Amino acid sequence: MFQHNILLFYRNFKRFKSTFFINLTGLSTGLACALLIFLWAKDELDFDSFHELDTRLFQIMVTYENSGRIGTTEVTPGILARALAEEMPEVEYAASSYTTFNEGKITLSVGENSIQAEGLYASEDYFNIFSYKLFAGNKDQVLSGKRLIVISKSLATDLFTSPEAAVGKSIDWNRETAYLVSGVFEDVPSNSSERFDFLLSYDVLLERYPHLKEWGNSDPSTFVVVRKGTNVPDFNRKLSAFLQSKTQSPKSKLFARRYSDRYLFGRYENGVQAGGRIEYVRLFSIIACFILLIASINFMNLSTAKAARKIKDVGIRKAIGAHRRTLIAQYLGESILMSLLALLIAVLIVDLVLPPFSQVTGKSLSLDYTPSFIGAIAGIALVTGVIAGSYPAFYLSGFRPAVVLKGKLHTSVGEQWARNGLVVFQFAITIVFMIAVLVVQQQISFVQSKNLGYNKDNIISFPMAGSLENILANREALLSEVRNISDVVNAASMDHASIIADYGTLSGLQWEGREPDVDIDFQNIGVNYGLIETMDIQIAEGRSFSRELSSDAAEVIFNEAAIEAMGIRDPIGKVVRIWDVERKIVGIVKDFHVESLHETVKPFLFRLEPEYTNNILVKIKAGAEQETISKVQKVFEKFNSGFVFNFKFLDQDFQAQYLAERRVSVLSLYFAGLAIVISCLGLFALAAFTAERRSKEIGIRKVLGSSELGIVYLLSSEFTKIVLIAIVIALPVGYVIASYWLSGFVFKIELHWWYFAGTGLLALVIAWLTVGSQAIRAAMINPAQCLKDE
Repeated sequence: MFQHNILLFYRNFKRFKSTFFINLTGLSTGLACALLIFLWAKDELDFDSFHELDTRLFQIMVTYENSGRIGTTEVTPGILARALAEEMPEVEYAASSYTTFNEGKITLSVGENSIQAEGLYASEDYFNIFSYKLFAGNKDQVLSGKRLIVISKSLATDLFTSPEAAVGKSIDWNRETAYLVSGVFEDVPSNSSERFDFLLSYDVLLERYPHLKEWGNSDPSTFVVVRKGTNVPDFNRKLSAFLQSKTQSPKSKLFARRYSDRYLFGRYENGVQAGGRIEYVRLFSIIACFILLIASINFMNLSTAKAARKIKDVGIRKAIGAHRRTLIAQYLGESILMSLLALLIAVLIVDLVLPPFSQVTGKSLSLDYTPSFIGAIAGIALVTGVIAGSYPAFYLSGFRPAVVLKGKLHTSVGEQWARNGLVVFQFAITIVFMIAVLVVQQQISFVQSKNLGYNKDNIISFPMAGSLENILANREALLSEVRNISDVVNAASMDHASIIADYGTLSGLQWEGREPDVDIDFQNIGVNYGLIETMDIQIAEGRSFSRELSSDAAEVIFNEAAIEAMGIRDPIGKVVRIWDVERKIVGIVKDFHVESLHETVKPFLFRLEPEYTNNILVKIKAGAEQETISKVQKVFEKFNSGFVFNFKFLDQDFQAQYLAERRVSVLSLYFAGLAIVISCLGLFALAAFTAERRSKEIGIRKVLGSSELGIVYLLSSEFTKIVLIAIVIALPVGYVIASYWLSGFVFKIELHWWYFAGTGLLALVIAWLTVGSQAIRAAMINPAQCLKDE
């Protein structure tokens, strides 16, 4: 029987080649899209879940009240991990970590061989918590000393030619401090959200930044492994009050978040988990299902459109005793066989497009033909085949022999509604895709063009090194020489690698008139003279930091949001106390965005601290970037012989905030385009069906004098109604989906009516072009040809 069905499948292919290839194209394209999304989603879901203690591994988070709202952050007090390990019996291991990003890329040297790298300061139990495999070294000891460093296998190979040769050797840190290689770890897996090339003891960080030993200062991240059998809700209840007992701050609370949820569930709103990257995983999974469904609908419509050519075959087979279930099995078998053939083509398509797709998604995706993978894609193909073939199988097998042997096939109103309804559904989904693409593109454009409150263009930043890092006079001399370069507009320095980020908060400020229960968390940056001018941040009141006007360095500038939250009237000249140091308010800047437009503008302050500013910003005249950067590099090398000049443009940090949105924009554009193509095949299928069913009517109309234009209008008007119904259904659905996606942005575009009207009109034009070709072909038919059997 199987061989017989294969033979029938081959004969149908020979008889209906155009139908076969259209079906194969639609299904293979749909399966290829689904397979690409499957690979991407699987990679996303696998992030951070490879650690052996994953089920007991948690990151400690902090919620805090700020200006009437509850914020959530990953930054914690620097001594939290040690305290949790000592005071919480549920904690088996605890560790703190802090990135060296704020210090820029570190120059690691072995003799004359130098490499720039980024790393972490990490507590002693770091390798007991995380399953980063050690190629060499004892995980209990590699971070037990202040002069020990653990490096990656790649870094060891680059510096020492082999990992084995690295252990026990010395590495110079910025050509100043020597560290002994205590271990080598396997390169961090690509599905890890934590990226680093080396690890230093956390005690080194506390030695360099002793303020992190105080409970009121936060910056590092804290991770714990709870003991087996720990009741996590009970543990969180104990954590909630832990920080309050240390800082006397009733508005800051701790909670434990599953570490492997960090990547996918990273967004919080008013203290409550509100999604993150998981939303895009769900979104594209739904898109994959809908694209497969659209392709399956095409198969249904094309199969039923050609039903008239199969009715006598069905009638004869039923007349000689074929059961309906036998015919259903045959047609379902043909559909499944078509789906499996489409799967093979889809795999070839994916293999060809996977490299550019990986580049767009920023991943290293590959087809791994494991039994589970093969089973998964075969299951997808099987389900697709059953869905695509179900309606044609039941439709064709239901013909009555006495009727079909006379060549009469009557379409019921229900069948016509079902067929038209399928096309309405698939075209409505396509229009929703089109609306989504337009809204995403408009929001990304809005983000790129919005006035952020500062000018990020043509600004480069680079970290200080060597003598620049520790000697203020040398730093000021470099800044002076850089400012004297002809095409340099301005130059300054600050204590962070970028102004665009959330680097923790500062709390506990005291000011005159402060309510006892008010405790505001301030984002803050330590800056040198000229930073505000270099960034073109606008002064709303008072003045900027000035060498001529400043009596000392104990000055501070707030943004408007901070003054509003503090409730200070006439703030200029008032004194606030920060870290037990009195600072005078000399200016108020207009609000500007240091975080993405997903976030509100938060209270912010600039601390005038030239001696702690480790990163230089240089603003360059437009059009003179390349030549000017070369001149800046020469000045840098003059003060830092032997160090690599590693710079980046400030707008790179800005773009990085919206990396996920830009990738969604590109992917949605591609998938929407494919959905349009597949849906047009569906319209083509229905047009072919209608033209075939009404061929005699068209012949009679032409004999009676109807023009070809009249025939085209007759056929096209029906499809216009179908598409208009799809538009009416799709527009409100698209509006709801677009509004939901935009709700993740505090600052966003307005949903103008013409977004939807324009999308609907475009969909109608695409439908007319698709149907028009089939309508013109039907109108051009010779009446004698379609009436010759009468």
